[in-house]
This record gives sequence, C-alpha cells and structure tokens, in this order.
Amino acid sequence: MNLTSVYAALVVAIVFEVLGTSAMQAAQHFTRVVPTAMMVVCYAIAFFFLSWSLRYVPVGIAYAIWSGLGIVLISFVGYFVFGQKLDLAAVLGLGLIIAGVLVLNLFSKSTFH
Repeated sequence: MNLTSVYAALVVAIVFEVLGTSAMQAAQHFTRVVPTAMMVVCYAIAFFFLSWSLRYVPVGIAYAIWSGLGIVLISFVGYFVFGQKLDLAAVLGLGLIIAGVLVLNLFSKSTFH
C-alpha cells in the first residue's frame, strides 16, 4: 500500500470524526434526531477509515494523528461555527498538538514511510 492512500484514509477518518463531533454538539444531548443520526453515521465512517489505516500505521501513531488533528479542527469548528472562544493558552496548546503531530510524522521511524 502506498503512503498517499494510507494517509488519505486517515484524513477521511479525521474529517468524519470532526463532522461527527460537530453533529454531537448540534444534537443537544441526543434530543435532536437528525444531528444524532448524522453523528452515528459520521463516527462509523471515521472508525472504518481509522481501522483501515491501522493495517499500515502503528496504532499509537495513527491515533495520535487522528485525535490530535481532530482536536485542532474541532476547536476551529467550535470557534467559527458554534461561537466558542479560544484564549491564548488554548491556541498555544493547539499549536503544541500540531507540533507533536509534525514531529511524529517527520522524525519518527515508527510511522509509515
């Protein structure tokens, strides 16, 4: 399997995880049917593609990338879509998460290259 398709699957997993988490926010404690159904479908797709990437990427590395970038992206969605504020400490912490994902991908011999 080539690097592009493995990371493409991981990106798809991240996008659907962010969509699922956004739907969870919109579901308002599972009281709204459509966002709740969207959440379930999005998470199912996210976990399918995450599990597919685990055939080629170690679980710790794949999960770090998936969860780390998911945290950063959902923070931006929260800010721009749901009006949730980020203070300086939150922005710095998100920057550290991005830095950690970059270090894993650029310098670790554990990742798929």
